[in-house]
Amino acid sequence: MTALAPATAADGTIRLATVKVRHWKLAISLGIATILLFLLFLLVPRGGVSTFRLSDPTSSIALPNVSVPAGPTMWGVLVLLVLLTLWAVWDAWSYRRTGIWLPIVFGVLAIFAFLTWSAASAAASVPVTSLLFGSLSLAVPLIFGALGGVIGERVGVVNVAIEGQFLLGAFSAALLASITGNPFVGLIGAMIGGVLVAFVLAAFSIKYLVDQVIVGVVLNVLVAGLTGFLYGALLVPNEEALNRPIRFTRWEIPVLGDIPIIGPVLFNQTFIVYLMYFTVAIVAWGLYRTRWGLRLRAVGEHPQAADTVGIKVNTSRFWNVSLAGAIAGIGGAYFTLVSVPQFTKEMTAGLGFIALAAVIFGRWDPIRATLAALLFGFATNLQNLLTVLKTPIPSEFMLMLPYLVTIIAVAGFAGQIRGPAAAGKPYIKG
Repeated sequence: MTALAPATAADGTIRLATVKVRHWKLAISLGIATILLFLLFLLVPRGGVSTFRLSDPTSSIALPNVSVPAGPTMWGVLVLLVLLTLWAVWDAWSYRRTGIWLPIVFGVLAIFAFLTWSAASAAASVPVTSLLFGSLSLAVPLIFGALGGVIGERVGVVNVAIEGQFLLGAFSAALLASITGNPFVGLIGAMIGGVLVAFVLAAFSIKYLVDQVIVGVVLNVLVAGLTGFLYGALLVPNEEALNRPIRFTRWEIPVLGDIPIIGPVLFNQTFIVYLMYFTVAIVAWGLYRTRWGLRLRAVGEHPQAADTVGIKVNTSRFWNVSLAGAIAGIGGAYFTLVSVPQFTKEMTAGLGFIALAAVIFGRWDPIRATLAALLFGFATNLQNLLTVLKTPIPSEFMLMLPYLVTIIAVAGFAGQIRGPAAAGKPYIKG
């Protein structure tokens, strides 16, 4: 990576000189992951055969199970991981930026090697389709929350209140879908709930210049207490009428849903998942290809410059934070309209903070943040699979696995990243 630094010439004039900087973070992270896998395979060897089940009973096209010899496969993949690590080291040494493909390929291979070790000589096989389907399902609310976080921080407001937007969205969706018997009404209610939390965040941080992080944390606590109180006072005594939401059912897309492995995972889903596909695409396109996205990024990077060309900075921040709240609210609706048949106290279990970590890991980019959310969803679902396979890993470690992956991802694989320059900084005109 290169950077410009001032340098004084012999005649006393100041010129910009190119300074090359090596970034070792990715190479070091890949090296640590490779060493950990090496120690795992060496100290806890497992032989026999590992079986991967590529089809489930609902698959239109049945694929045969794939069995691989555990030992040779694990060590063969480990050699490939060493080569990819050396590639990252060479890129860092040569001042080159490593493409995003390398950590993705490394991650896929590392997961394959780890699953091979886990399933060695196990009575159960690795259900690939179910593993991917569950991972996507767990990642859906994280993706909506991450998109809301990306929009908020890109416009200059740190959205720490994603957890509160999830909770109020889930509560509103359950309540309205139960009353009306229509999940779409519940979805709209969830969006309104997310907007309400975002409205308070925007009002205090933009108009009254209160620290954005403090406001977000307080809102999370406030919404948790409010929904907990309403759950006990309103939903529990009237559970049949107010806490039995009509949920979205799966809609299989013809032809696409019959594609082996990925068909049932991607194209036999509920309306909210299809809405997620559209939302990711439209936010990614709009952020970089439209006037709205240009203005949003300008306000988040250099509000003074945006103000001089006629952009109303605080107004733009206010409405975009509200939009971010509506998107995060959809993530809250997923809890009660898809995954769980009713609302319970603090049912989001801190996933709003995982979504915020996905924003950082994804470098404030919609596509990267989506990939980060998918990674966290996979880590959560992997915890359940490891229990079924009866691996010799302590259960306590499996419970902390999703959060461990979050810490490693943000601290290591994110590299040296810089968020929007004006994120978290109030703008005072004049």
